Amino acid sequence: MSDALQVAQPLEGLRVVEFTHMVMGPTCGMVLADLGAEVIKIEPVNGDHSRRLVGAGAGFFPMFNRNKKSIGIDLHTEEGAETARRLTATADVVAENFKPGTMAKYGLDYASLAKVNPRIIYASHKGFLPGPYDHRTALDEVVQMMGGLAYMTGRPGDPLRAGTSVNDIMGGLFGAIAVLGALIQRGITGRGMEIQSALYENNVFLMGQHMLQFAVTGKHPAPMPARDNPWAVYDVFTVKGGEQIFLAAVSDAQWLTFCDALGFADLQAEPELATNNQRVAHRPRLLKTIAERIADRSADELAQLMEKAGLPFAPIRRPEDLYDDEHLLATGGLADMRLSDGPKAGQTVKTTLFPITLEGRRLGVRMDPPRLGEHTAELLKQMGCSDAEVEALRSRKIVA
Repeated sequence: MSDALQVAQPLEGLRVVEFTHMVMGPTCGMVLADLGAEVIKIEPVNGDHSRRLVGAGAGFFPMFNRNKKSIGIDLHTEEGAETARRLTATADVVAENFKPGTMAKYGLDYASLAKVNPRIIYASHKGFLPGPYDHRTALDEVVQMMGGLAYMTGRPGDPLRAGTSVNDIMGGLFGAIAVLGALIQRGITGRGMEIQSALYENNVFLMGQHMLQFAVTGKHPAPMPARDNPWAVYDVFTVKGGEQIFLAAVSDAQWLTFCDALGFADLQAEPELATNNQRVAHRPRLLKTIAERIADRSADELAQLMEKAGLPFAPIRRPEDLYDDEHLLATGGLADMRLSDGPKAGQTVKTTLFPITLEGRRLGVRMDPPRLGEHTAELLKQMGCSDAEVEALRSRKIVA
């Protein structure tokens, strides 16, 4: 591939050392890695436990640890902690997502590292920003429940967590955004800084629109399944064969087009359905009528009609269906990646890419998720260790 066709890597030359696990911290590192940074993942000598998760956690490690190097270090030994400190001294950015106080036990907190390297940018990912709650153990589900997201997602009286790790992932994204801001500031002042991102505050940020809805209207926001819908046709319909499809008409012009596309001339002619607010007043009756009339049509037929008419629609898909999505396949939104762990280790699968383009190109997978300690020897030799010293450290399980 010629240089002219290579994807831009704006963070090339930046070294990031991360002490992370699960989703939040690794997401921050993945974003920086996708943008071209050299990201070094320091793991326990028996590996990040996310490598061994099953069920709903089976995708965590391969999703959030691509484009990274791995070194296993036993931080519980003084020699291991010193090795980690030497490695962080070479870094531009350190990222971590452990409980408050954990990193300080190993001399790997911001205050300790900044004494050696005042240019260091230190990204802490926590459950809560400093305050009355910061001692609590947080999970995505915990903050969704206490932060209003589960209330807004489920039906009344049935709080429901969102269907993906929204706070973990977005918390990592906000951490990466803060790192980028700190890098710009460091370019001006020459000094680094500590930045923090937190699950709870991330969730509260997501709830801001509903909080302001209450502040503006004085009415308690209803959960999304029971909200006062501002549009009459804005719902999921069950059609032929039990398939489901979301259909919408969110303006008077779209309503006319919707009726034309589906042959609803009689509904289009009803005076009481002429404006959006009138249709909202008749919403239960209107939705029932539409549902009855399209029940014998296939989801594919309706999708074609909606697309041709330029109307909003969406088939209801499962995650695995996205592997066959023609748009993702045509635009390079999925990339090959070799699995590092589990029963399918060594096999190649498709993964999703960071959802942006730079100069019209997607940021790809430069490096597969690393095997535990895949880059240990390389990194230790860069720090001046000989082959014999590397093997000695390995034999004593200081590194892996």
